[in-house]
Amino acid sequence: MYHFDASRLDLAREYKARPFGEHSPDLQYLLNLMRTRETDGRYVLVMTRPHAQWTLARLTDNNNGALRLTNITFDSLEAAEWGVFKMRWEQMAGAALPIE
Repeated sequence: MYHFDASRLDLAREYKARPFGEHSPDLQYLLNLMRTRETDGRYVLVMTRPHAQWTLARLTDNNNGALRLTNITFDSLEAAEWGVFKMRWEQMAGAALPIE
């Protein structure tokens, strides 16, 4: 069973450098762990302007289609994915990711 290790900053750096495509096995395990946690309250992205803006939202009502949009927006999908990664990391680690 894979356990989250907040000292593995190398995985965060790997993700930041390449958020899309193939990842190392350790990073893929981490992403799977981040993406398969409880659904209620999970961070997701909503494209609010086609290919130009993504807004952070949170799933509600056990993922029955209900979303709660935030006022946090991103102008690129890469920035949006990195932002969500950092938020999920913080949730799991209990502390902010020390990488901008």
